[in-house]
Amino acid sequence: MGQIGIWQIVIVAVVVVLLFGRGKISDLMGDVAKGITSFKKGLNDTEEDVANKVEDGSDKVVDAVAEKTKTS
Repeated sequence: MGQIGIWQIVIVAVVVVLLFGRGKISDLMGDVAKGITSFKKGLNDTEEDVANKVEDGSDKVVDAVAEKTKTS
């Protein structure tokens, strides 16, 4: 009795589609994808900034990271 079956999942999915509609769900998934992409881009930018600071002769990587977090 404590297990979730395929029919319970189908019923929940149908209720969600009826409440929100297909358009809102697809818009929400698009927004989630944009957020993930933006997050990954932000991580890559931080890594590139740290690498540039190290290449420029900065003494410590910690200084570069601290500087980046202050500007964010």
